[in-house]
Amino acid sequence: MALLDTMTVAGNNGEVRLLGPDDANTTLLRTELARFAPRIDLSAPSADLAGAASGSGSVTMLVLDAGVVIGATEVDLVRRLSAAGSRVLLVLNGTHAHLDWQSVRDRSAELLAAAGLDCEIVPVSARLALAARTAADSALLDRSGLASLHARLAALTTDTTTVDTRRSAAAAQVVAQTLDRIAQEEKLLAAGSEAEMLRAERARLLAERDGGRAVAVSTLRAQLNLARMDLLTQVGHRVRALHAEARTELDRLDRAGRVRFPERLRSAVAALTDTVDRDIAARLTELRARAAAAGPGAPDRAPVYRHDPAPTLGPDPQPRGRGVEDHLMIVVGASAGVGLGRLLVSPLALVPALDVATIPVTLLLGAGAAAWVVRARRQLADRDHLRQWVVDAVANVKAQLEQRAVTALVEAETELSDEMVRSAADRMLAVDRRVAELETALRRATSGQPGRLAACARDRQILEQWTPDSGN
Repeated sequence: MALLDTMTVAGNNGEVRLLGPDDANTTLLRTELARFAPRIDLSAPSADLAGAASGSGSVTMLVLDAGVVIGATEVDLVRRLSAAGSRVLLVLNGTHAHLDWQSVRDRSAELLAAAGLDCEIVPVSARLALAARTAADSALLDRSGLASLHARLAALTTDTTTVDTRRSAAAAQVVAQTLDRIAQEEKLLAAGSEAEMLRAERARLLAERDGGRAVAVSTLRAQLNLARMDLLTQVGHRVRALHAEARTELDRLDRAGRVRFPERLRSAVAALTDTVDRDIAARLTELRARAAAAGPGAPDRAPVYRHDPAPTLGPDPQPRGRGVEDHLMIVVGASAGVGLGRLLVSPLALVPALDVATIPVTLLLGAGAAAWVVRARRQLADRDHLRQWVVDAVANVKAQLEQRAVTALVEAETELSDEMVRSAADRMLAVDRRVAELETALRRATSGQPGRLAACARDRQILEQWTPDSGN
């Protein structure tokens, strides 16, 4: 009807000048547009926008990409063409490849209006027109926008001497296309294809109503269990390595080093905590990536890991108290020293004059040996006492690090599960609305099928009786 209405408007006859890139998309646009009647004569595409305004032509079609807003160069070109008396028609080609083509069209229209230019913008897709012709789909042809572009060009290039001729050609084309559409509609109605498609789509939506939440939650739980096992194994391995290193260092320390050892162990635990935190953060990132690949119900961002303070070792080791072992070692040391002293001075006992002098020497040697044994025993006891403190402290650190990892995983599970539930709830709501629309359309298609078949038969009979001389 838009094409027939344009046939009554007098315009300027002549060739339409085509400005745009000389590429495959423009070639396909020219090819598909040439299949419409009446035929529109298009010039060869010219990409020279700088000298375009100097050429002749009463109608100019400027082809732009549907994904790019009109620029200052194109606005200036439209201004110069309009000043030269040419009617400019902007064509956004490739709408099938750009979902935001409407916003691009609106923004381009705002820029043209701001420049004081009255220029029509027509969105088209030559590839959709090709697909519609291949599949004989009239609805897809309407979506391509080629028919609207052809009607607009026909209105701009029709003159009063060719109105009747072009009107007859256009009417014949419209009647042929309408008969094809009626035949397609009758075929669909007779086969019940529309109702079947509606039922199939409703069944598919109901099957996917949860938005993939069940699959995503199951995958998330499996990955969480695997992450928990891996993190606890890593924590145990790192803590054992820390314990072995601490024991080796403790065996080499002297008394002054043992005093400073607790502070050095705290520094090692802080470094170990940083390593474990990096392991946890990396695991959460990997967990997010695997959850995202599980299905559409997965969250769209990684869980936030909050770093807690490093684990504490507890109080420093208390001074070791003296017990029965220390007193026993004094007696054992003195006894051993006296025996060693008597052994050493036994040759002097053979001399009667030196027999009395051996007694103080024996006592001095016994006291010295006792002091050495007691000192050595005290060092060993202090080392064992510090080693036992290290065992307890490392066990405490291991428990805190394991709790740290498990807590991070539990918080991540809670956060990811909440996001999955919210995402699935939004999808379920949208699916419910769509299912309600499908059920309404299904009832309408089922109840109105006989009437639509009768209307198609009546319209087809009327169009089959049409002749070019019969008028409207």
